[in-house]
Amino acid sequence: MKITEKLQKAEKEGRTFWSFEFFPPRTAQGLQNLFDRIERMRNLGPEFIDITWGAGGKNADLTNSLVQVCQETIGIETCMHLCCTEMPKEKVEWALQQAKQHGCQNILALRGDPVAGTSKWEPTPGGFMNAVDLVKHIHKYYPDDFCVAVAGFPQGHPETPEGEDAKVQEIKWLKEKVDAGAEFIFTQLFYDTSIFFDWVKRVREAGIKVPIVPGIMPIQNWEKFEKWVQRENIIVPPHFYEALRPVKGDDEKVRQVGTKLVAQMCKEILANEQAGIKGLHIYTLNLEKGARMLLQELQLEGRREQIAPLPWRPSLTPHRRGESIRPIFWANRVQSYLSRTDEWDEFPNGRWGDSRSPAYGDLDGYPVSININPTDAHNLWGHPTAFSEICGLFARFCRGDLAKLPWSSQPAASETSVIDEQLAKMNEMGYLTINSQPAVDGVRSDDKVHGWGPAGGYVYQKAYLEFFVSPELLNPLIRRIERDPRITYYAVNKQGDLRTNTHSEGPNAVTWGVFPGKEIVQPTIVEAVSFIAWKDEAFELGLQWANLYPPASPSRELIENTMNTSYLVNIVANDFRDGMSIFEPFLLELSSVGKVVDTVQHTLNGVVSGANGVVESVKHAVGVNGNGASNGLVVNGH
Repeated sequence: MKITEKLQKAEKEGRTFWSFEFFPPRTAQGLQNLFDRIERMRNLGPEFIDITWGAGGKNADLTNSLVQVCQETIGIETCMHLCCTEMPKEKVEWALQQAKQHGCQNILALRGDPVAGTSKWEPTPGGFMNAVDLVKHIHKYYPDDFCVAVAGFPQGHPETPEGEDAKVQEIKWLKEKVDAGAEFIFTQLFYDTSIFFDWVKRVREAGIKVPIVPGIMPIQNWEKFEKWVQRENIIVPPHFYEALRPVKGDDEKVRQVGTKLVAQMCKEILANEQAGIKGLHIYTLNLEKGARMLLQELQLEGRREQIAPLPWRPSLTPHRRGESIRPIFWANRVQSYLSRTDEWDEFPNGRWGDSRSPAYGDLDGYPVSININPTDAHNLWGHPTAFSEICGLFARFCRGDLAKLPWSSQPAASETSVIDEQLAKMNEMGYLTINSQPAVDGVRSDDKVHGWGPAGGYVYQKAYLEFFVSPELLNPLIRRIERDPRITYYAVNKQGDLRTNTHSEGPNAVTWGVFPGKEIVQPTIVEAVSFIAWKDEAFELGLQWANLYPPASPSRELIENTMNTSYLVNIVANDFRDGMSIFEPFLLELSSVGKVVDTVQHTLNGVVSGANGVVESVKHAVGVNGNGASNGLVVNGH
């Protein structure tokens, strides 16, 4: 979506918006770390972000990668800077084509700084003279593709001389950029609100009516504050120094005092009706804490609709913007899902597709990767030699004591806390869970744990579980499941042998929402054919985990055997009003658990020694006493 449309929506709804700026790090590893940080900061609710562009296209590939991931995977509207410095037209064209391809609809057009090592800016042969030329080019050749922003300088551009005539000329140049097609203005950072308000008044008197978004720089520490003030020749009110100098040797106190100073400045800006400023653009310097503290001080909290428009993160690339349904199986493997379906030529009615799609077979070409090296894997997951140790790892993940598993690159979702103990018990019993969701019966759409979508709605979920299990545990489990007509299941092994109690070819919606003035939205499904497509990846991830250990080692043989003999199972409790029903098949006939685990242990002993503790661990997990009777296992349904 174009930023101007977002700003119009925010104004119509009478709410303050905010946005973040990031810059591309110098290294690929730094870029990956920044992806993780942007993912976290997305939960602060920015309306959009923008990414800087190195002079001359320096680090252009990193900027391009950052814009692509933010649009495609993180799913946050992104504005890309584009400079004239050392940029011939063909390089500008490349940058614009890349942005368009990734679904980026917003460009900040800048002249840029002089080339490093020089003091005077010179145009590039075959390039653009200044920002207005770049705006005109984009407006002429990409009239409907991009919303173009330009920069404004409340204190004056660094190259502008002192004097009233120079200030008047600068406003004229700004108006030229707006008249050429610029649709809103980002300002240079400032700390003196009187200077800012005077500049806004001059801008409006010159007939410039487009939105102004003030650039706000949090005070992270004394050294960075001083550096930026001197570099940009920023005028700082005396009371800033009076408050900061006494604590300048203590970074934490500088951040605390600085946050209050900048927050007070922001409050003055937003309260000034004559200026009419509706939002803030925060220069993060790729740091999280300063932006988070500033928003907290301003009591600005992200809307659930902005953070989670759907229960999964939408992709903003052009051919996916209309996507409204996905299978649940890839919930913890978003990048894999996007890559595997990237070449699909259609998403009919927003659907992910099913067995009728001619593109379905294309899933087989995507290379599955666990994305962890052996050293990190060993530090994280150790060297399991008994099945009980694998069960323990999965249980720890469910309880939040383990950062990730091969099937999930992120910690367990916050909604898992509703059922974390039940999941942990299942894993200790030998059901290795890799995906789940609790039942939800009409929770408000702005709920911080389960909510998603527009405000004023209600969301619903059927309880869902997905896990690996041995045939010895699966057979009695299926018998128990089939006693309850409310539960449907699919079970498939590595070889593709499928068992199910449903023969419907259609999808089973497991998440839906009811919102004012909209059709009922059903964004998450369980479907047989997509489950078969997913099972190949699920088993492959387990085998890649095994391959992180030396050949013939106990850990490798244990994990390989677990993958080669297990079934992958998903079950749906279709009665969404009974959150406990999905766990009932796992809690019946507890007295027989010890016998089943004896069989599992006997099977594994043929491959790996050391599984002797699994029976006792399972007995302890489910509360079976020496007489084979259950001590009782209480499940708190949601």
